[in-house]
Amino acid sequence: MGLPEGHVTAVPGLSRTAQLKALGNGVVPQQATAALRHLLELAEPHRPAASAA
Repeated sequence: MGLPEGHVTAVPGLSRTAQLKALGNGVVPQQATAALRHLLELAEPHRPAASAA
């Protein structure tokens, strides 16, 4: 899960340095999801976490 394979690395002629620069300060989707869940739990501690179905 996350970014599709080759999202940055499949660009022809893009060096490793250029790939990292293109990603910039981006946050991978899993990190953003975890951060939002944590913040929501802090904001509403009495609300039960959603169960994975």
